[in-house]
Amino acid sequence: MKKKLREFIFEELVFIAEPKKFSDDDDLLEAGLDSMGIMRLIMFIEDNYNITLPDTEIEPDNVQSFNALEQWILKHK
Repeated sequence: MKKKLREFIFEELVFIAEPKKFSDDDDLLEAGLDSMGIMRLIMFIEDNYNITLPDTEIEPDNVQSFNALEQWILKHK
């Protein structure tokens, strides 16, 4: 799951020089994930994992890192 998320985020949403050095706990928001990127990410997740992520749960704690994203997705599977 994280591999697929990493590929999408680093190819489409956040551009950093060395994505391999970005850990699963590093801050995606500080790296450049913005509100438009978050919306694209949510659509990607919903399409690829066949889930619905509630609008009420779109908050920094759920999208801040790969570990947070994984927990949010698993909560709704």
